[in-house]
Amino acid sequence: MRADRGTPVSTGRRMLMNRGFLAVCLLVTTLSVVILSVLIVSIATKGLPWIFDTAAFKASFAEGGNGMGGWREWFRTGFFTDFASRRANQAGIRAPLIGSIWATAICAAVALPIGVSTAIYLEEFAPRNRFRRFIETNIRNLAGVPSIVYGILGLTAFARMFGLFGSDGAITIGDPESIFYFALPFGQSVLSGGLTLMLVILPIIIIASQEAFRAVPNSLRDASLALGATKWQTVFNVTLPASLPMIMTGAILAISRAIGEAAPLLVLGVPLFITTTPNNLMSDFTVLPFQIFNWAGRPQEDFRGLAAAAILVLLVVLLTFNGVAVFIRQKLHRPLS
Repeated sequence: MRADRGTPVSTGRRMLMNRGFLAVCLLVTTLSVVILSVLIVSIATKGLPWIFDTAAFKASFAEGGNGMGGWREWFRTGFFTDFASRRANQAGIRAPLIGSIWATAICAAVALPIGVSTAIYLEEFAPRNRFRRFIETNIRNLAGVPSIVYGILGLTAFARMFGLFGSDGAITIGDPESIFYFALPFGQSVLSGGLTLMLVILPIIIIASQEAFRAVPNSLRDASLALGATKWQTVFNVTLPASLPMIMTGAILAISRAIGEAAPLLVLGVPLFITTTPNNLMSDFTVLPFQIFNWAGRPQEDFRGLAAAAILVLLVVLLTFNGVAVFIRQKLHRPLS
């Protein structure tokens, strides 16, 4: 069609396809939000009664108070302070919640220094050659490996230590009831669990840190070197502070993923049911996803409600980590110029 007779057919067709694609995107987004909202509402309906006593909560307001004076009456603290039990009304998440905190703390304490240090070497000091590209390619491939593979590696390297100590027993140092107890190999301890989770998130932290260093303009590095600073001084006084917000954001998001991991710990042999909390690095432990799986698989309806309540706690922890990541990014963000 000629231009003097109106809009060309190709332009009209592109506009129609554009509107159709936009409508499909809006439809898919709306459907996803609706499904997610239905799931959250369903979980909250089943789980909140196990965390809050709604009848006592309403009664505290009905008496003319603000509801906060008698919060111990309507807030079920036993859900957080009690151990798992065969009776639903006596079960709690104390052991898996504390176990998750221990494992995540060990994971973060080991993964962050190693991941950031590796990114610093690859981006700031490693020569641009084939070996560097080979290492980076393998790191990116490891980021996509299923987490259960890391469980097999953790079982071999940390729990059994490649069978170097044989089957006669472990080398122990200290009292098992003391916080300073240590044993080789690590076995099914909280240390093995934390190190296995470290393997899962380490490639993610390295990649996020590399992207953060690449976002720093080279002009800042050149200015520091021109003023007489050494390479190390430039990295630790210029590059690292400028990239710290992105590094912390990626690290916190990676750690939030580690909290919800279950497959590598399942391969490691972490128990589903336990009534103790860790008192040292060699202690037995369990995690919150395991307890959710255990309760959700039981036929009694009360245990499914407990599983829903534990899911709510896990969602709150994950949302808290994500919120902290956003806050750190906004608080530490500075124009890179």
